[in-house]
Amino acid sequence: MRAAIDARLKYYRPGGIAEYTRHLVHALAELDTETQYTVIHHLRDAETLAPGPNFHRVSTLTPSHHRLERWLLAAELLSRQLDLYHTPEGILPQRAARREIITVHDVHYLHFPQYMTAASRRYYNDQIERSTRRAARILVPSEATRADLVTLLNVPTEKIVTHLLGVDSGFRPASEDTIAAMRARYHLPPGYLLFVGTFEPRKNLPGLFAAYAQLRADLPDAPPLVLVGRRGWLMDEIESAVRQHGLEPHLRWITNAPRADLPALYSGARLLVLPSHYEGFGLTALEAMACGTPPIVSNRSSLPEVTGDAGLLIDPDDPDALTGALHRLLTDDALRDDLRARGLKRAAEFTWKRTAATVLDTYRRVAAL
Repeated sequence: MRAAIDARLKYYRPGGIAEYTRHLVHALAELDTETQYTVIHHLRDAETLAPGPNFHRVSTLTPSHHRLERWLLAAELLSRQLDLYHTPEGILPQRAARREIITVHDVHYLHFPQYMTAASRRYYNDQIERSTRRAARILVPSEATRADLVTLLNVPTEKIVTHLLGVDSGFRPASEDTIAAMRARYHLPPGYLLFVGTFEPRKNLPGLFAAYAQLRADLPDAPPLVLVGRRGWLMDEIESAVRQHGLEPHLRWITNAPRADLPALYSGARLLVLPSHYEGFGLTALEAMACGTPPIVSNRSSLPEVTGDAGLLIDPDDPDALTGALHRLLTDDALRDDLRARGLKRAAEFTWKRTAATVLDTYRRVAAL
């Protein structure tokens, strides 16, 4: 079988899909020495994903999210005569292989179009329905995303394969010395509150700021809220909420932190808070659990699937509920210790090897069609 995995996006946009692609390729190399894998990179990408002798790089000129991407990439791949093409981004070129597979991580742009730029809405809305119709199989990271595809795009359920994602082995409780060094580097006090993710509207940061302002009114000595991630689109509303609640002195923004710092940042926090309106999987909640930090998450989309009984669930539209959950985890050590133990046990079940095994089985089934 000649299979291609499209890794072009990681050159343009670090983060969730890039990490998914990287981990998937490495886990597949451990499981499969027979398939001949082509990993598609952008020409300028300095990193090559070729972790085994049956993996090789192909460099392309076609950029991700270009208006002519469908046709340009198809032309570049035409001579490869691939049996199977898999895009982790969910958008298919005009024709890439005999059979095609997509990963759809979420469809937040259908739930919350107001949280997207006009250009992004056009890109996804014009192409997602076409891609879901064309794909032989659709990989999703949660049952919540499966339900969205069935309900919002009328995708036949038999086309959809759920593969829960894994957590990198580097995410584990950091030592006290490592945490102390990290805190000194970022000038953080002990026991801070933590958010990790892109700073964009669907993460519900205005709702978090409203709840945190109320928490500070109840507990004036509450620790600072540390926000780790990168700036996304439509930041004006987020910045306005900070000013509205007078929180500038109590927030610590850490943008573009090295990935190697994340385990210590999680481990040093009292809790993680992720009150998103929507998540296709919620990987940061899982990473926090793996580091022994209990999460507070929304009771929507995939987040209850990920946290199970190892976190506190709140209504993201109810700031009082979020304030109450923050207060509980700040003041109840027994509750925090219990959730920490549950989280470490649950996170150990989420491995990239398990994820890749499901993907490999899907590849083989599709190739046999």
